[in-house]
Amino acid sequence: MADEQAAAQQNAPQQQFSLQRIYCKDVSFESPATPEIFRKSYQPKVNIDLNTKSNTIDENGNFEVVLTITVTSKVEEQTAFLVEVQQAGIFYIAGFDTEQLRMVLGTAAPNILFPYAREAIDGLVVKGGFPALMLAPVNFEALYQQAMARSQAEGQQAAAQGNGEAPAEA
Repeated sequence: MADEQAAAQQNAPQQQFSLQRIYCKDVSFESPATPEIFRKSYQPKVNIDLNTKSNTIDENGNFEVVLTITVTSKVEEQTAFLVEVQQAGIFYIAGFDTEQLRMVLGTAAPNILFPYAREAIDGLVVKGGFPALMLAPVNFEALYQQAMARSQAEGQQAAAQGNGEAPAEA
């Protein structure tokens, strides 16, 4: 029995995850209300949107992961600035099953990309004449679990509707 388990472990592909390259795919900064916005007391309402997407580059196990962060800062109802950074990376990933691969692409890769995106955003905001913007760390594992739970709930709701059942009230 122990020999069978040892043989199975030896035959299982070794899991590999490595960063090949990090780069900015797209960067945008807009400050439509300048210079008037600088005369107002700067007490902004800041909205942050995060999104990740990934795609297979080749059949050798290389994937591109793009982390998009959009920050909108408003003073009163005027947009002080809008900054968007698409921080991307190429990752070599091998030896993972489909679910593990999805998790690595949705958690580990964005965790590596986030500090680079945060630095780019802060630099753009400061160069735009605004106070430094230090984005708080993001728990991509928790976001991934929430997205998976939401996807599963939507799948169950769609299946229930396909069977003629009424959707559950939330």
